[in-house]
Amino acid sequence: MKIESPFPWPGVVVLVSCLPAVQSLAVESLESTNASVAQSLNWHVQNTDIIQGDPGFAAKYSGPQSLNSKGEVQETVTLDVFAGVGLWRGAEAHVDGLMAQGFGLSHTLGVEAFPNGDANKAGNKVPYGMFAQLFIRQTIGFGGEQEDVPDGPLTLAGRRDVSRLTFTVGRFSSLDIVDNNAYANDPHRQFMNWALMNNATFDYPGDTTEYTTGFAAELNQANWALRYGFFQMPRDKNGWTAEDRFLKWPPEGSDGPFLRSWGMVAEFERRYSIHNHPGAIRFLAWLNEAHMASYQAALPILLANGPGADISAARDYRYKFGFGLNWEQELVHGVGVFGRWGWNDGQEETWEFTDINHYGSLGVSINGQAWRRPEDTFGLAGILGGASRANQKFLEAGGNDLLDGDGALTYGLEKVLETYYDFKIWKTIHTTVDYQFVINPAFNRDRGPVSIFGARVHWEF
Repeated sequence: MKIESPFPWPGVVVLVSCLPAVQSLAVESLESTNASVAQSLNWHVQNTDIIQGDPGFAAKYSGPQSLNSKGEVQETVTLDVFAGVGLWRGAEAHVDGLMAQGFGLSHTLGVEAFPNGDANKAGNKVPYGMFAQLFIRQTIGFGGEQEDVPDGPLTLAGRRDVSRLTFTVGRFSSLDIVDNNAYANDPHRQFMNWALMNNATFDYPGDTTEYTTGFAAELNQANWALRYGFFQMPRDKNGWTAEDRFLKWPPEGSDGPFLRSWGMVAEFERRYSIHNHPGAIRFLAWLNEAHMASYQAALPILLANGPGADISAARDYRYKFGFGLNWEQELVHGVGVFGRWGWNDGQEETWEFTDINHYGSLGVSINGQAWRRPEDTFGLAGILGGASRANQKFLEAGGNDLLDGDGALTYGLEKVLETYYDFKIWKTIHTTVDYQFVINPAFNRDRGPVSIFGARVHWEF
């Protein structure tokens, strides 16, 4: 039985209902917490412009969701205005006003480890605007050693206890909470590829731009942290959420039934040091429920009706789950290595991110101080992405998923190499040259390889 919320914006109900509890908790803990915010108000701006193109490549055939084999050039533009304000002791609120415009290559289709981290399925010739993030964060300190908190787009400068409990409630990204990495996390300054900015098998909850309403909690200690988050899912595959009807222009979107359309994630992080060189390893586990088609249920429909057939009859409320490992290690000052590995059950269609069911990445990041350019960065990384057997059969029969749909498939692991050089032009203005080489795009040995050239300009204050 379908359960509908009586409220048009269930995310607001969750936020409003949680506020009294959060405020009560904050008041009760005033005597015990040492968390403090020295900065009462801040604001920041960032702008990133990315242009990417490929000269074309060999392809035995193309389908409705293939990368254009004739070659193309596309661009994306993002502009964020961030503002933060201190509330009661240990609490702060943040808002992110986002404007975005442009398209990924082939309307963000045809490559699983997609090359532009600012591209999404909501590409548009006309810029759209939204409040991407709108949340409250409450930090409760347990005393003892403290650490500095820098002034940032989503943080107010101050000091906080190392031993602490932090709650976040409102609209934000699950990727702000989990799966972070010092060397491969930000497509505005680091690697551009989707599969390097976070785990490619993590079908994270969020709207088409990655944001949704949710709740997160983090327990942090001197050398470890434990995190958990619960988030709403959009009603439609890679769609907009209910709050996008109020926080986005033009308005659109809807959530699935609150109790049957959700995602939750947990992460354990262990920090360590080897000869004074910091490192960290993070274990990720996640579980989603949404109105997804299973590949097994969709296969007879495709075999009976042909490639590209409508598979909506194969959709039902199903669970999808997966695991990930995230590692980083400084080798010498200014040189770090990193890797991510991931797996999901591979039986259901993709709801939000990539169609990859198992993957690994490994890379190195080198700071430019060795050649007297301390604010420059060179990066090099490789990615391997694969599909489950059920996913392969689905694609062989002509199925279309989130990023792929060549009409047929001669299966092979998708392999991507990315290298970039980010260099400072003036103050906070950086530009980047980027190259990515993709073998077997969308798991297909009958297409490619393809070379993708890119450039990026980023500024912030």
